[in-house]
Amino acid sequence: MKIDFEKAVVEVTGPDGQVRSLPFASAEAFREVSKAWLRVGWDTKYVYSFTWLGRPIIQLPDDMIRLQEIIYRLKPDVIIETGIAHGGSLIYSASLCQLMGTGRVIGVDIEIRPHNRQAIEAHPLSTYIKMFEGSSVDAGVVQSVRDEIKPGESTIVLLDSCHTADHVLAELEAYAPMVTPGSYIVAMDGIMQDVVGAPRTAPDWITNNPQTAVKEFLKTHPEFVLEEPLIPFNEGTATDRVTYWPNAYLKRI
Repeated sequence: MKIDFEKAVVEVTGPDGQVRSLPFASAEAFREVSKAWLRVGWDTKYVYSFTWLGRPIIQLPDDMIRLQEIIYRLKPDVIIETGIAHGGSLIYSASLCQLMGTGRVIGVDIEIRPHNRQAIEAHPLSTYIKMFEGSSVDAGVVQSVRDEIKPGESTIVLLDSCHTADHVLAELEAYAPMVTPGSYIVAMDGIMQDVVGAPRTAPDWITNNPQTAVKEFLKTHPEFVLEEPLIPFNEGTATDRVTYWPNAYLKRI
């Protein structure tokens, strides 16, 4: 790929060796440059440079902006998150609950490091958060999360713990029954499939990733569909999301 600023085009060489010139203003040019930007961002650990209300969040801002619109539209009573790390995503969800005047957050992690737990519990939004330590697919942990959901409450589930295909599939099986109709379970970080060969990757990521788990899950769960949430506002020509979460949103119908 070559970017020509004087001509305002992106030149892309196809598998057949043919070069296409894509105008900057085209959706195709945006798509190709975004692929390169995502790879460069991965290599430079770009997502490790953000915080939310004081806590590291380690997420792509584009994904979080899209997610908040979904949460605002659904206004779930419970936001379930697997994977806590520094707690930034928990604080993010809690801040949305406070803003909307409804909802609470449940976080699960196989290990909540003491300094992270202390920082989360000391945060002004901690009253919106309950945490469970243990494997997100442990039967006891799953039951503890289920017990926190009151009859008739609506939920959304965000999967961001171990991203191997087997683990994500097990999480989908465990938490999908908790998702209310019209809401989502989101299998994050499917970008793993697209960055094989980059730093901090493994060769088996080409199949051992959340996207593989989603495909397998859908084979036996017709009550869910892979559905990209609608973008409620777009006056531009680009229609693709810049995302670390491709093929992530499973909607319960």
